[in-house]
Amino acid sequence: MQEEEQPAPAEKEPHDEAMERALASNWAKPVDHIETDEVPPGATNLNVEGRDVVNPTRGFGRLWRRTYRVRLRGIQATPAMVMAYWKEHFPEFQPHENRFRPTSGGVAPGELVFIDTQLLSAPGIGNLTPMASGVMVIYADDESFTVMTPEGFPVSGWNTFSVYEDKGDLVAQVQCLERATDPIYEFGYRFMGGERKQDATWKHVLRSLATRYGIDAEAEATKVCIDSSLQWRNVGNVWNNAFIRTTLYKATTPLRRLVR
Repeated sequence: MQEEEQPAPAEKEPHDEAMERALASNWAKPVDHIETDEVPPGATNLNVEGRDVVNPTRGFGRLWRRTYRVRLRGIQATPAMVMAYWKEHFPEFQPHENRFRPTSGGVAPGELVFIDTQLLSAPGIGNLTPMASGVMVIYADDESFTVMTPEGFPVSGWNTFSVYEDKGDLVAQVQCLERATDPIYEFGYRFMGGERKQDATWKHVLRSLATRYGIDAEAEATKVCIDSSLQWRNVGNVWNNAFIRTTLYKATTPLRRLVR
């Protein structure tokens, strides 16, 4: 019996290849460890250089999907216009205790955002809970971008920022998929107000964005616990805990100055 001739694979059209290249440009290149030769003014290259970027499977605590939204009613803009403005002014929307410092490329794939913050903002406690670290932008297009956390960050996972149309209005959204990175952070989230502070942070960011467009609106939040189990195999993440390392770094600063 004569074998049937197999059809030759279809050749890609030029526009398909162009689309693939465009989509690829939206993603950061894979890295084994974070490396940077640029530290923005005022930032500290602490708990960033040499760290892996980690997904939720590398965390310790319960796995959460947290979604925060604000409706931008009546504004005359496209999702891309709002997103471009959000990217350009990203650090300005943070609460006063959060200092976000992007590298010179801004919010773009492969760029870093250095972060200096206080994990707890209660009076008299904030200065005792410093944390210096950062995040990497792993994806960005005209209407969204995603950042991923490094080892030692309070959470393991990513945040996606987006703007989209819904029922004739624009909606700005922050969605997080993450676990607390180690037992210390999990304890802080559950019992020391860490979860409330996170909710307050992203609501503040979205409310501040709405205010820039002349809208007085509160952000809404929804939270779903996807997995309530603790990943004890990752308890060793404590070794890279950015809060502990930042506290030790600040405590030994006078000694390092003396040695110099």
